[in-house]
Amino acid sequence: MLLCVPLARSQSVSQGPNAALYQYRGVDRDQRLVEKARQEGKVVWYTSMPLSDATPFAQAFEKKYAIKVELWRASSDKILHRVTTEGRAKHFTVDVIETTADEVESIAREKLLSEFFSPHLADFPPWAIPPHRLWVTDRLNLFVVAYNTNKFKREDIPKHYEGFVDSKWKGQIAVEVDGSSWMATSIKKLGTERGMKLFEKLSEMQPEVRTGGSLLVGLVAAGEVPVSLLNHSSVVESLKQKGAPIDWVPVEPVVGTRLAVGVAKHAPHPHSALLFADFVLSPEGQELIKAMGRAPASMKVKHNLINFPYVLVDQITVLDEREKWEPLWEKLFLKKRASP
Repeated sequence: MLLCVPLARSQSVSQGPNAALYQYRGVDRDQRLVEKARQEGKVVWYTSMPLSDATPFAQAFEKKYAIKVELWRASSDKILHRVTTEGRAKHFTVDVIETTADEVESIAREKLLSEFFSPHLADFPPWAIPPHRLWVTDRLNLFVVAYNTNKFKREDIPKHYEGFVDSKWKGQIAVEVDGSSWMATSIKKLGTERGMKLFEKLSEMQPEVRTGGSLLVGLVAAGEVPVSLLNHSSVVESLKQKGAPIDWVPVEPVVGTRLAVGVAKHAPHPHSALLFADFVLSPEGQELIKAMGRAPASMKVKHNLINFPYVLVDQITVLDEREKWEPLWEKLFLKKRASP
């Protein structure tokens, strides 16, 4: 399904002060980890997970281990900025980071993460762990088509994005403002000629452009936007479960993004950091992620949130080819950008 693209190796050269702890595999590992973590008393967790999900997740950890979780929730770009700013100032506050893999990889390139061992790593597919092993994919977000069920039926939605180039969709569709990595991955999947033709044709449909994925999904549910081409399935599913007139379809090619957990190299509470990462990757933590309507990456957790083919965005596309794809997206879709 996915080839794990090799990333830069230089970021993992130096070892941090907690390297021996993070790699410890003795038979007494779990017992020692819990005892020392309780002595530390808390873990500082930076995440882009919505508070409605992050708070009960933190509470589940606190209930299990009697260790306080100090939670800071922000967008992925703000997490990246805060962690790198703190790191460059040598003001080490965070223990564990969980956000989009693109930002976690950027933090890894700043040499602020440390490779860690967890007994649960064997539960994850090879593509979930990059070659440098500085982070682990804990969940997935899939880009799907969302539609208002009062305006369209499921069978009205094309099975392939090429179906949306029909003139009948003009004035009916919208996209989120930041779609360059979705476009790039789709083009790579389809091949340059076919992929470029698709997005040039989609551009001619003049889709409405909106800022904010959650806002866009809300507009679909409200009926202001009939169909949106670029949405995270978990956000749509959440509104659907609350009774909103919205549903989603995995239109081909389905593109997904990874969210990842990383342990800070200079974590002030290293035992708690490692224990929390264990919890995120454990079947218990992955089941919690499933219960939120999100797609856990662990192979031990069975779910129907992903039962169709998909391809994942790789970090080379996002971080190293930005100058290629972002101007193309801007040219095709942002020239007449709609109001946010």
